[in-house]
Amino acid sequence: MIACGPSGPAFTAINITGADYAKDFALTDHNGQLRSLKDFRGKIVMVFFGYTQCPDVCPTSMVEMVRIKQLLGPDGDKLQGLFVTVDPERDQPEMLKAYMENFDPTFLALYTTPEKTAALAKDYKVYYKKVPGPTPTSYTIDHTAGSYVYDTQGNLRLFTRYGTQPELTAADIRLLLHPAA
Repeated sequence: MIACGPSGPAFTAINITGADYAKDFALTDHNGQLRSLKDFRGKIVMVFFGYTQCPDVCPTSMVEMVRIKQLLGPDGDKLQGLFVTVDPERDQPEMLKAYMENFDPTFLALYTTPEKTAALAKDYKVYYKKVPGPTPTSYTIDHTAGSYVYDTQGNLRLFTRYGTQPELTAADIRLLLHPAA
């Protein structure tokens, strides 16, 4: 309860500091490099689960992540955006790379096998489910809409809900970057 008391920061996002889940991952980025949280030590990491053919929530969330980076000003380079696909069957590396380039070339898209995606989603408490479309490949995916935020030491700290104003999330990230400020 320290983080909730007068001596700890007052976050807008849901403070999940100390949660016993979503501790790490081993995923391949869109450039073919194996990644884990330790690769981003020294940066705030925002992790969003989605898919490239998402019509609304995913692109909106990525645009908001870009805006958060802009709002951080000189600290923007301390934010690492990560997009984890829940559709590894369609989201191939080339498609993921092009998708990230539409938003911010420093952000990375991550993927693994369908089986490992299911295990990762369970560990992160992320819901996703295929919704059939008119053809076998035209399905959509219902999924959790929010981002996990890790501090510069790789500790899970916050969950931001979809639709949170980027200014509020940027303020939370500033608190993580400059706790004594």
